[in-house]
Amino acid sequence: MTHPHIAALVPELSCSDFKRSLKFYTVILGFEVLFERSERGFAFLALGQAQIMLEQSNGYWDTGPLEHPYGRGINFQIVVPDLQPIVARLSASKVPLFQNPETAWYRIDTVERGVMEILVQDPDGYLLRFSQLIGDRPVAPDQA
Repeated sequence: MTHPHIAALVPELSCSDFKRSLKFYTVILGFEVLFERSERGFAFLALGQAQIMLEQSNGYWDTGPLEHPYGRGINFQIVVPDLQPIVARLSASKVPLFQNPETAWYRIDTVERGVMEILVQDPDGYLLRFSQLIGDRPVAPDQA
């Protein structure tokens, strides 16, 4: 059996309803299950090079009360080659976007990296930011 490569940092999200979250991530967002322990309400997922773990909330990892929306103060950026299939599945499933598609430019030293991105909340309120790279450009001289 071949074991999947596991990234050095993989967030594990507590879920109020594991089956609902697993369906959202796999059927609607297009993540693949690399392995799971369904008897424990756990799945390890991947979308391209992005990896995430889902686990039915069991109190073991809780550092405080879990209140909706979970994950306040964090968003998970997931780079994808094409946003359109994800946007189409979200729309077909009547999942509202937290932020409609928009273009953003982020400075990285002497270049700006352009992305088209959307934000959506998962069933527990975790904020997911899907980004499609659109290219790089030099930073304007007055911005450097």
